Amino acid sequence: MSSKFTNGTNFTISVKNLSKQIYGKSAGKESMLERAIEYFNKPKSVTPQDKAIKAQSEKDSVQIQQEIEQYKDQLEFEREQRYTHLESICRTILELSEGDTFKEDVRKSSQILATVQLLSPTEGSKIQQSNELNKPLYKAIICLRVLDRLCMDSRVGELYVKERLVDLPSGQYSNFATVDPEGYKRFVDEVKIPLIKAALLQDIGNTHPDAQRILKGDYGTESPFRILNIEERKRLLQVDYRETVKYLIDGIGVAKYKGNYRKYRDEFNQTEKDKLRFIKALLKGSVNPKKGIGNLLKVPQIYTSMILSTKLNYNYTLIPYVYRVLEKNAERGVCSRGVINAMHKITGDFPMGYGVVFIAENLHGELQQRYEYAIVNYLYPLESEEPICRTVTRNLSFISHGQDLVISKERNLHFTETSKKLNSINKERLNEILQQLSSNYTERKQLDLIPRCWTANEYFSIKTHQKLWDK
Repeated sequence: MSSKFTNGTNFTISVKNLSKQIYGKSAGKESMLERAIEYFNKPKSVTPQDKAIKAQSEKDSVQIQQEIEQYKDQLEFEREQRYTHLESICRTILELSEGDTFKEDVRKSSQILATVQLLSPTEGSKIQQSNELNKPLYKAIICLRVLDRLCMDSRVGELYVKERLVDLPSGQYSNFATVDPEGYKRFVDEVKIPLIKAALLQDIGNTHPDAQRILKGDYGTESPFRILNIEERKRLLQVDYRETVKYLIDGIGVAKYKGNYRKYRDEFNQTEKDKLRFIKALLKGSVNPKKGIGNLLKVPQIYTSMILSTKLNYNYTLIPYVYRVLEKNAERGVCSRGVINAMHKITGDFPMGYGVVFIAENLHGELQQRYEYAIVNYLYPLESEEPICRTVTRNLSFISHGQDLVISKERNLHFTETSKKLNSINKERLNEILQQLSSNYTERKQLDLIPRCWTANEYFSIKTHQKLWDK
């Protein structure tokens, strides 16, 4: 289906713009990505410090010293600009994905994750570029929800996080904001915002020229989305981590205290240093997480890399099998099974925005000889194989306001045993159903007569269809 958007709700537009602020490319070069690229590619010209070495007279030395100070001031100004920009993005992500209650956090996060998926093309030449654009935002939301789940289950072992939960009564994490507003604000500032930063910056080192040479080859002619050989992959991981940490420390750094009180300044600076160390610990831990805090980044990273794959062999129909891959990683000791299980509880097998095809029922609950379409629209399904969806067709016609429905395994055509229930329908009838639910003949030719899923991009491109979370 086409994924061309002509208009959208305020929320849809906000999500599109947010992704562009993070990993977009434009003439203004204002995104987080472009600021990093500019930082990494700054010409290594002669600095005032280099000139000072060659200064011959006292007059030259004074002038050079002034240039050094101006140069330092300029670098600091640019660093503060990058810090402020990143901080603003993180706050916007929180605003879009969290509310006043845990229930609102789930609803708003479901909405943003599904919107990202529905804005991402599932066919054509733009899949990889689009998924690369959207992955950081998607991963950041998943990281937040996994953090919440682990805290609710008292499964966080990291001392830094536990210290910021120490005054919260047991079992009250889901009510944190109301039980302890001040403590919650500190938790947001010192844990959630740093976690979002770590998620957004995790692979920023791949934009460094050394990494780009590995990805695109010495002549820049290779596809950056191709499968790298083992040696290339190893070198890329080394460059990515090294340059990401350098950028975090030197390119982003910490907030600058504004005030005249030494006591507050010292406390402020210490808090900023602690936050920076926490981000670095997350990044370092994600390289080889095992059972440590790095899983908070690594597990969502693997999940996101399959949901929004940038591989050339991307296959939308295989998305629901992501946890098979994660389980294999757990078996090999690459990442924590406990964190995988926590995330599985949140997402289920079918990701937000996924197009589900299900067998219709009549008023008496009897299965019909036809199928309908739905879109996964809520996190936390009671059963991982039974997604919470919003129906988008009724009697084989698309509708703007469907009902929420838990689609059982027995009705979901994703499962082979379920699809066999429609084998008795003759080919002519199946073609007739497909014709009613498809936009053009070319599309119908590419679909199975009994489809296992459907891509909802074109449906979602219509503004009135972008309210899948309205009551």
